[in-house]
Amino acid sequence: MNKTSYSIIGSNRTKKTVEKTASIIFTICAFFGVLAVFSISIYMITSGTPAIFEVGLKDIIFGTIWKPNAANPSYGILYVILTSIVGTFMAILIGVPIGVMTAIFLAETAPKPLAAIVKPAVELLAGIPSVIYGLLGVLILNPLMYKIELAIFKDSPDHQFTGGSNLLSAVIVLAIMILPTVISISESAIRAVQKDYKHASLALGATHIQTIFKVILPAAKSGIVTAIVLGVGRAIGEAMAISLVAGNGANLPLPFNSVRFLTTAVVAEMSYATDTHKRVLFTIGLILFIFIVIINLILNKVMKGGGKDGK
Repeated sequence: MNKTSYSIIGSNRTKKTVEKTASIIFTICAFFGVLAVFSISIYMITSGTPAIFEVGLKDIIFGTIWKPNAANPSYGILYVILTSIVGTFMAILIGVPIGVMTAIFLAETAPKPLAAIVKPAVELLAGIPSVIYGLLGVLILNPLMYKIELAIFKDSPDHQFTGGSNLLSAVIVLAIMILPTVISISESAIRAVQKDYKHASLALGATHIQTIFKVILPAAKSGIVTAIVLGVGRAIGEAMAISLVAGNGANLPLPFNSVRFLTTAVVAEMSYATDTHKRVLFTIGLILFIFIVIINLILNKVMKGGGKDGK
């Protein structure tokens, strides 16, 4: 009787060959992934630092006047940085509660027929191009904001009317755009909580709502925080939709001011910028890149913390 051992994919020799080949392929793919990140990092640093030495880090980061084409050019982006921070923060304040509550609805309370309608709608939101959000904002949101602006500032001679293209419009669009990310990841985190937690809570006399907020959500905390961090990354990196609805003015980030985000500053002027102006735009890109790196570091820390909690 033939005692040769076979695997489900052939002989032992074939199995070893396949394993070695797969290991080599995985290593090559990982190498290219690391090489891509390293190359982007080096490119952003080498492209973004010359303007810092030429103009000065203080004048760029803490300057409040953006006039790159003036006789005495100014390259201050403090208002642009503040707009990105404030706009992202406000979008998170609006989008995260709605997203988490929707995730709870889908995972815990929604009837199956209704969940079968809502979940594909959420997934469809994720697939809509950002320019469509911007166009809808221009057609629907901006006219509404302009009416509100007229009602609030009709007797104010100093207010500069924006036609509805302001920070509030940008925040609302960003809040809608982060919803699919927050809902999908939060729902997955909630569904991943062990059912024993829920059953034990109900058995001890807690209501369903008490169980959700006192047991399930704390157990899914790391996944929900991950959803929030990814939502921040989506919001701070958005350009096309924001460029259509925010007004693109480098002003103090007040609700009814025309504003400019870091991403839109690069998109709006890179096509015609030259010399120092162009180098400063690369510096803005470097600052945005640093923000994204910080977000990723936070995400990694949250994920590692979630892994320790789960042990």
